[in-house]
Amino acid sequence: MSAESIFSKPPNKTQKAVLARIAKRQAAGDDSGIDYSDIPPLSDAQLAQVRRAPKVLVAARLDRDVYEWLKRYGEGYSTRINYILRTVMSRAR
Repeated sequence: MSAESIFSKPPNKTQKAVLARIAKRQAAGDDSGIDYSDIPPLSDAQLAQVRRAPKVLVAARLDRDVYEWLKRYGEGYSTRINYILRTVMSRAR
């Protein structure tokens, strides 16, 4: 799957319906449909160790058309760049 297809392919009717149901449940704070039974509880010590991977601030030069394509999907284009690069990186391993 190409990076282009990840962000340019609109969701189909079924996907939109599923996303709408999920969004409605999230907005209502309803997580009753989630089965947590196979996930062991974390201890306070384990939770205290949870850290987000540190980010590194970089400056990158992009072609204008690439930049416009990323911006076309709204805010968060730097996160989008990171996701695309992570996807490519994971496939290269």
